[in-house]
Amino acid sequence: MSLNVYLKKSESEIEYHECPHCCGTGKHATDGTSHYSGNITHNLGKMARKAGIYEALWRPEEIAATKAKDIISILETGLDRLKSRPQYFRKFDSPNGWGRYEHFVEFVAEYLAACKEHPEAEIEVSR
Repeated sequence: MSLNVYLKKSESEIEYHECPHCCGTGKHATDGTSHYSGNITHNLGKMARKAGIYEALWRPEEIAATKAKDIISILETGLDRLKSRPQYFRKFDSPNGWGRYEHFVEFVAEYLAACKEHPEAEIEVSR
């Protein structure tokens, strides 16, 4: 089980091409519909809660976050917490090895960078 996060492009940003298999009636996205997509294990949920970023990552709708810009400050604060207390947060590493501090810090940093690069992108999650 894992969390998938996406920063979706607006309709005007998506490039389409005609599909030769649809008899000229269908269009498909040329370069995808997301600026960013990321995946992380649910085993890191407790670490995310302790860092104060669980809702921003797993349940943005519960904090009324719909665009990337809505979670930038939350992710910045959480990433700072994670980086300032690595020994504390490593206590929440998954015992089976699927979900480690190092991977989570990298995931949060990459997602934060994507949010800053595309602040108007729509957030979508799949859990």
